[in-house]
Amino acid sequence: MRILIYIILIQLSALNAQTFSIARVHYSGGGDWYCDQSSIPNLLQYLEKNTPISVKNENIHVNLIDENAHQYPYFYLTGHGNIRFTDNEIISLRSILMNNGFLHADDNYGMDASFRREMKRVFPNKELVPLPNDHPIFHSYYSFPNGLPKVHEHDGKPPQALALFEEERMIVLYTYESDLGDGWEDASVHQDPWPIRESALKMGVNIIYFSLTQ
Repeated sequence: MRILIYIILIQLSALNAQTFSIARVHYSGGGDWYCDQSSIPNLLQYLEKNTPISVKNENIHVNLIDENAHQYPYFYLTGHGNIRFTDNEIISLRSILMNNGFLHADDNYGMDASFRREMKRVFPNKELVPLPNDHPIFHSYYSFPNGLPKVHEHDGKPPQALALFEEERMIVLYTYESDLGDGWEDASVHQDPWPIRESALKMGVNIIYFSLTQ
């Protein structure tokens, strides 16, 4: 027990010493990579207010072949519709993720088929694995005993969290039929009640916290 407490204290100290930011992936193919403009600023604000993590609350947009793309540890990808990476973007994303990068992809609705296709191009030999409700990502900071929360209904399907792993390390999290990004938006955008928005924000915190401490 003392060892566990010591490890947690070390993690909290390390998180408090760094400034965290989120790099939104600018992709081609026709999908609106730029949607939910208030989502990331709101999530970062909630993160800084409720955890030891200091944030750099800026809208950072990154093309995967930008020279500075590798400097970011955490990437976020969302949108409606088609996603398409160039061959060079595929190579760059693979390199980023294999060198301690983390990607959270959140289906805003309509990007499922193209996202799965592009992930197969990035990692032909990896499969998206459904995460059980007892996975640590659902308990890393807040507890979600029922797994991924549902924010918006689309096709009557349950929310799913799927992941790609490199050995034991999660490198990609794909949240599907949940629409977390909509839950992070300003209240005036979708008129969602606070409990729904709060559950989305807390799950966002869990994802970030897990990615930094796994």
